[in-house]
Amino acid sequence: MSSPLKPLEGNWWGIPANRYEKLWVQISVVWGLILFGWMVGWSFFGNQNQHGPTYRIEPATYRAKLAAYREASTATEQGLRPAGEDVYIAAMRYGFDGLPVILKAGKTYRLHLTSYDVQHGFSVRPEHALSKQLSLQLLPGYEWVIPMRFDEPGVYHVICNEFCGIGHRTMHGIFIVEE
Repeated sequence: MSSPLKPLEGNWWGIPANRYEKLWVQISVVWGLILFGWMVGWSFFGNQNQHGPTYRIEPATYRAKLAAYREASTATEQGLRPAGEDVYIAAMRYGFDGLPVILKAGKTYRLHLTSYDVQHGFSVRPEHALSKQLSLQLLPGYEWVIPMRFDEPGVYHVICNEFCGIGHRTMHGIFIVEE
């Protein structure tokens, strides 16, 4: 089947571009540089990226750390009350090991996060304002330590926002933040 367009004849690629075409190319390059600069600047100065050290760890080693955390914490009907500032949570098909947790408002905690099996999402949002959301990715074999503070008391829902299998929809947990 042949093309309905006639092939161009001669040295068509050697014809100089119109000045308006050159202007649009220049505007596009400048705009692309502005957007790239904005993106780089926002990642450094926008205070949006989560930070914290990441360590290689075997799932069995992390399970032992989480078990020691459970032993040191106080178990209540609502969930675990951590003994210190460290909170250990692991994602697994199809739940979160270490949740629910009861925390104090205004206190900074070190969340130790990992996945036992596959990549999982870790999305935290308050019950009353679903538009305020923090989303992280948890990978197996890595322990990510993130400082986190909940300023307002209430219930904060945790869901997996990375499809992890057929039971993905049941994967949720909560933080209970008290005065």
